Amino acid sequence: MSEDPRELNTPHWQIDEKAEGPRRVIRSLPRVTWPVLRMIWDAAPRSALLIAIMQVTSGLAAALGLFATAGVLTELFSSGPTADRVVAALPSLLFVGGAYALRGAMDIGVAIAHARITPAVRRLAEERLYQASLSVELAAFDDSQFYDRMHRARDRGLFYIERSTDNLVELIGSVLGIVAAVSSLAVLHPVLLPVLLLAVIPDAWAVQRSAMLAYASMARAVTLDRRVQMVAELATEREPAAEIRACQAEPFVLHEYRIVADPLRDEDIRRGVAQARVRGVGRTLAGVGLAVTYVVLGLLVHASWVPLAVAGTAVIAIRASTTALNRLVLASNQLVEQGMYVADYLAFLDSAQRPPVALPAVVADPSRVRLSNVSFTYPTSPQAALRDVSMTIERGQTIALVGENGSGKTTLAKLIAGLYTPSSGLVCWDGTDVHSLDRASIANRVMMVLQDPIRWPHTARANVQAGRHDRDDPVALVAAAAQSGADEVVDRLPSGWSTLLSKQFRGGQELSGGQWQRLAVARGLFRDAPLLIWDEPTAPLDAKAEFAVYESLRALAEERTVVLITHRLASVRHADRIYLLHEGELVEQGTHTELMDLGGRYAELYELQAKMYANA
Repeated sequence: MSEDPRELNTPHWQIDEKAEGPRRVIRSLPRVTWPVLRMIWDAAPRSALLIAIMQVTSGLAAALGLFATAGVLTELFSSGPTADRVVAALPSLLFVGGAYALRGAMDIGVAIAHARITPAVRRLAEERLYQASLSVELAAFDDSQFYDRMHRARDRGLFYIERSTDNLVELIGSVLGIVAAVSSLAVLHPVLLPVLLLAVIPDAWAVQRSAMLAYASMARAVTLDRRVQMVAELATEREPAAEIRACQAEPFVLHEYRIVADPLRDEDIRRGVAQARVRGVGRTLAGVGLAVTYVVLGLLVHASWVPLAVAGTAVIAIRASTTALNRLVLASNQLVEQGMYVADYLAFLDSAQRPPVALPAVVADPSRVRLSNVSFTYPTSPQAALRDVSMTIERGQTIALVGENGSGKTTLAKLIAGLYTPSSGLVCWDGTDVHSLDRASIANRVMMVLQDPIRWPHTARANVQAGRHDRDDPVALVAAAAQSGADEVVDRLPSGWSTLLSKQFRGGQELSGGQWQRLAVARGLFRDAPLLIWDEPTAPLDAKAEFAVYESLRALAEERTVVLITHRLASVRHADRIYLLHEGELVEQGTHTELMDLGGRYAELYELQAKMYANA
């Protein structure tokens, strides 16, 4: 990890360092804003409609306020006694006050509705993302490109959808503010429009250029920022804390932080200095433009082309337009930048969500599972994980899948359960291809206990009930805990079944690996499905707990199909049939006695393990 961070491979999803120019920004805005508008409408249609109405009302109030201001100034600059001029200006002055009071009220209403929209959009976007990621086939998570798309959608897409919502509201308000000022000036005197451009163009250029610099800097620093986050996790998370201290690796972690943090700091400084220069130039040019504007206005007044009152109104409109245009340019740039991440999010949803196809459900528990010449290759993998595997499993049988690491045992079990689709061959339940059946009805009949189960950050009760979350059966819950030995774990918890199992929360408790595994076995037992798949379920357990689990497994095996995956060959002696896999191929099968008599690879592995125990 100590290489020069500038030599890191740039991730394929990194944004284009070519910053957006004004024309490209304008062309890209419709493509960026439409998906965000649709999501806003789906999340909070009432608030969206209210914002639209109130922003239009606010813009009209601003325009009417400018017209009325011209009327006030006309009366005040007219001839006659001061008191008479003030009295004559009062109706217009009251109208100005009412218009701007209405605008203020609308702006408050927009802020309130906006405060409702942003969390609603975030909530909807999160739910759609999680629904999509939960609905894809399991094999998708073995595809690195899919995994990258999912993480881009989750880590950046969600954040920038929320930011895009804010910027879109800002953009619409800015456009309406500019329209109000421009329309007012056009009605008062058309020659005032080019005068307005003289005042606002320099500021608009400075905002545009500053955003381009920030965009390019973000592209250059994205890999450095990712490395800083990786080191931050090492320094601040609970999981690596023990090993770092045991290895006295604290100085090494800090050294790795400095390697990436220093160039990141330098890049931030370069960006900040460049932006400061651009803003300085922009403000200088804006000052010159404003001075020219006032000179032009003075000449127009001197030539009697523009009344003095209208010129005064123009000064107010120019100020308002400058502010609104700066906001518009900044919001537009940010929307286009963020639109790429929003597009990543939408692309992930499109790739993950397929139109539902009505498939027949499994009508009964399978009495026979047959695999015919099944092969399977993981996405992007050049080599097959399984090749030409055939087997038949009858209801009530306990079969064991054994072999060395990487031989394909777990992959085969997931094919039997219908979680993977074979690259070739068929997996049939009672003669029907499982992938022509409804996936939910298949999953409903499968129970899996994995070697590395989920550690739900929830109560002990919820951890077990997650096996079948819609089953409310306290008796079955207690029975599953007793059969797995999880009752001993729960009895030691301070709040029993109600104890929160996560140290990340106040009052939470942490369990050992063996204790977590007991809860996982209890979760599987509570699910109570006809097809049981046990993938190294007792690896972290002590001898006593392991014995109890296997006794429960033998009791459950009646009228159920059991697939057992284990490295401990002594645990499979009583299996009805044992299948030995080697490098993705089924090389031996039979009972324990038959395989020992065969004297092949199974017998060799069994004798090696027996010698280990004998020598101990």
